[in-house]
Amino acid sequence: MTDQSGTDRPVLTTSGGNPIADNQNSKSAGPRGPLLLEDYQLIEKLAHQNRERIPERVVHAKGWGAHGKLTITGDISRYTKAKVLQPGAETDLILRFSTVAGEAGAADAERDVRGFAIKFYTPEGNWDLVGNNTPVFFVRDPLKFPDFIHTQKRHPRTNLRSPTAMWDFWSLSPESLHQVTILMSDRGLPTDVRHINGYGSHTFALINDADERFWVKFHFKTLQGHRHWSNEEAGAVVGRTRESTQEDLFEAIEKGDFPLWKMQVQIMPEEDADKTPYNPFDLTKVWPHGDYPPIDIGILELNRNADNYFAEIEQLAMSPSNIVPGIGFSPDKMLQARVFSYADAHRHRIGTHYEALPVNAPRSPVHTYHKDGAMRFTPNNPNPAAYYEPNSFSGPVEDKRFAEPPLKISGDADRHNHREGNDDFGQPRALFTLFDAGQKERLFANIAAAMGNIPDEIEERQARLFDQVHPDYGAGVRRARVEYKGRNPSISAPTDQLLSDASA
Repeated sequence: MTDQSGTDRPVLTTSGGNPIADNQNSKSAGPRGPLLLEDYQLIEKLAHQNRERIPERVVHAKGWGAHGKLTITGDISRYTKAKVLQPGAETDLILRFSTVAGEAGAADAERDVRGFAIKFYTPEGNWDLVGNNTPVFFVRDPLKFPDFIHTQKRHPRTNLRSPTAMWDFWSLSPESLHQVTILMSDRGLPTDVRHINGYGSHTFALINDADERFWVKFHFKTLQGHRHWSNEEAGAVVGRTRESTQEDLFEAIEKGDFPLWKMQVQIMPEEDADKTPYNPFDLTKVWPHGDYPPIDIGILELNRNADNYFAEIEQLAMSPSNIVPGIGFSPDKMLQARVFSYADAHRHRIGTHYEALPVNAPRSPVHTYHKDGAMRFTPNNPNPAAYYEPNSFSGPVEDKRFAEPPLKISGDADRHNHREGNDDFGQPRALFTLFDAGQKERLFANIAAAMGNIPDEIEERQARLFDQVHPDYGAGVRRARVEYKGRNPSISAPTDQLLSDASA
């Protein structure tokens, strides 16, 4: 359709396809109004604007993403039958980076863990690897996760972020020491997401054609190198722009400077899980590289920006429950809970049929018996009589070939959590001793600043945990706190603590 000016510009229409004659003036009863209810075009525009947003993610709300591909260059076919991991396989993907704590409008250059979540569009369905830029996490039991996230969000009365809540929780949760040390180190404040590593973090399973199971850790090592801000540098960046990471990633891809990561795996024979001095399914632990050396298997490349950020990045929905034949789960408690909670969050945030949206839809055939609900727009099965299962109308059926081998479980289901080596200090100690003098001093200073005006008893409780990691760690933090308080003499009892006292 050509407009009245004779040009080839399309004619504006309503969402029902009806041409619009006037998009500048509302309909009214006269020159001075009032407006008419019959102005369906006005009502449509206002109603759509009211519904332009969906709930932001409770966690990882601020994010950036791009499309790309994974190319497998190594050979681990003896460990897995997954087609996406076979030699020479090329798989389209989309990757979303994020911060954990900040809201959708938070500044990019904040000290926080960065999410590193990948959706692989494989020929066997979607494989979602939802991880972070750290190989560990703050807690190992999902029962503690909602409480931890509460400490990262706003105080219910002040509506401010609460250092007291954060350090109170961490000082009462020694398993957080490993992740806290990483977060407060140089790598806790990256300049952008092209210069970070990515990790699946959890322990997963690989299953081969002989139905043998191996435990696996997935790593993505940046080929751009690591770059980080100091707290002072980040403050200046935020003063200039709150979108520094979005600018960096988008502009790099637009000009053809495609970021690359080397994909690696650590592989553990199934029976070794009963032999390691640490719990290999504990999300606060890493597998020492000397015990299970990383194996290079491929290259991940980001090479295309989203055409519509909302449709492709904000509506992007990933869940560890999306796995493919040859890749499976492990007894990792946090992973087990995430298998449920992520998909549940997406159904709430986006809707029942979120996986039918183009960015989430598999590139392989989908055959389910899910029915109806809001925004049902997928077609019926080829035979509409087959809308339940089992049926006699040629509907899709199960296939035992895709069953996983049984998991070997002993009588002591919690045996891994009570072994002698499952301490919370050894691995943070090993990390701390790797830091040079300058890195340690920055670690101490970052912790001192992050503590802000927390109560003295919480500060000392946390310092005693650092003592157990290494005497120099606790001493360095105490010294840095004295210096920090000397530079900030206005520090007194924390606001949220005063409010708690006042309401007691």
